Amino acid sequence: MTNANDNLAGADADFDAVVVGAGFAGMYMLYRLREQGLRVRVLEAGGSVGGTWYWNRYPGARVDTETMFYSYQFSNELQQEWEWTQRYPSQEELHAYAKHVTDRFELWPDIQFDSPVAKAIWSEEQQYWSVETADGAQITASYCVMATGCLSAVNTPKFKGLENFSGAVHHTARWPEVGVDFTGQHVAVIGTGSSGVQSIPVFAEQAAQLTVFQRTGNYVIPAHNRGLDPAEVAEIKADYPALRAKASASFSGNYFPVGGPSAVAVSEEERNREYESRWEVGGLAFMAAYADFMTSEEANETASEFIRNKIRGIVKDPATAELLAPKQLFMCKRLCVGTDYYETYNRDNVSLVDVSEAAIDEILPEGVRVGETVYEVDAIVFATGFDAMTGALKRIDIRGVENASLRDLWEDGPRAYLGLAISKFPNMFMITGPGSPSVLTNMIPSIEQHVDWITDCLADMRARGVSRIEPEADAQEEWVAHVNEIADLSMRSTCSSWYLGSNVEGKTRVFMPYIGGFPAYVRKCDEIASAGYTGFSFR
Repeated sequence: MTNANDNLAGADADFDAVVVGAGFAGMYMLYRLREQGLRVRVLEAGGSVGGTWYWNRYPGARVDTETMFYSYQFSNELQQEWEWTQRYPSQEELHAYAKHVTDRFELWPDIQFDSPVAKAIWSEEQQYWSVETADGAQITASYCVMATGCLSAVNTPKFKGLENFSGAVHHTARWPEVGVDFTGQHVAVIGTGSSGVQSIPVFAEQAAQLTVFQRTGNYVIPAHNRGLDPAEVAEIKADYPALRAKASASFSGNYFPVGGPSAVAVSEEERNREYESRWEVGGLAFMAAYADFMTSEEANETASEFIRNKIRGIVKDPATAELLAPKQLFMCKRLCVGTDYYETYNRDNVSLVDVSEAAIDEILPEGVRVGETVYEVDAIVFATGFDAMTGALKRIDIRGVENASLRDLWEDGPRAYLGLAISKFPNMFMITGPGSPSVLTNMIPSIEQHVDWITDCLADMRARGVSRIEPEADAQEEWVAHVNEIADLSMRSTCSSWYLGSNVEGKTRVFMPYIGGFPAYVRKCDEIASAGYTGFSFR
């Protein structure tokens, strides 16, 4: 281990770096910084590692990226020794993996649990960050790395009368560790995004009656989840470097072979044959059936109607099928992967309520009121997702140079350079922040790319004898303009979704992730680093 404590800002700080969050981003950030000999403290709000896969314990929770690729690749030994059991593993298996990584690399001693961060204040005089937890405890560090996650700040709509409801209220993102038994109960589920798609079939097996309140129908591709064959796993592990390279070269950081350049350049028969093949395979690879889904409304509509017809063929009640059939274009919102989701609406104990036009008016002590109809329920489950991308950061009082408030500066949408750093906030980095590909990619490779870039940057700074880094305002504005320009070319920016913050009342509508693709983004980051970190100022 090298002695890295020279040439650091804030010589009197408690630590060289503080990392906020102990999910997959914070865990790897800790590993890399410690590898360089830095003194690091990780502050985690939860009671264990795993981030998303610690908190999202709702029934049916599982990753929607094939697990042989949704995993760390920085250690070949780790890749070879860990045995995944399913194509799409459950939350329990992913949390076990996170704990195994923490054990294997002895990360536990440097992580402080049950420590939600309330404030992070930059001291211009001391040249360090003072980070305060909710209980008032403070630590100082030369560098602050926000590994707070893109989907971690829970979004609970403020329904009138919710506080008067006489039954139990749950949110999928904060599910009790002991679980919930809905046997014999009448249950309302509000929200049909990814967590709703995964949990609704499980709830339906328990509840006496399940009422689902849907604002927007979503496209759900069957997961066709299965156990992994040992021979298949051995084949992947034997060729992991080549497979990882193919994934890194793809638009999303996943290895999805593209079926063809254009959905409208082939016959309807050929096109439907490709769609049927992708449907039978299952999963997110459906997105790669044709390359022009994101740029051609005509191409997009062919996939949209294929899936709508699948829904009409699965759901027996025509009126329910039409409610479930999405009105927006395919891939405009996040594509969901589920198991028996549409089939669940054929059950006698499941009903669907459309709240797209006649919204939920209030929560009464006995249930949910929509117009003049009251749906009496014993429990309510919010599957309403997150204040994505920016929520976790804005809920912390972060203040930079001249007491600049991040909340205030981001009031009209996030502004960051490369999704990695923010002007006026020296020595602070974000992992998969707004303006980076993040949620549009396989998250763990995106996390590793950011962590490696940050680590290399800090090493370069020490080698050059500089201790402070901050994005230049002009470079940041140019990057934000580029992110917006690219977003405007894509179908994803044409409908209301959490990518734009549309699911959070009062949030400014801005397309937050970078949609230019993982390879293009990595090239840009590498070019900036190779040129001496263009767009950053040092001292």
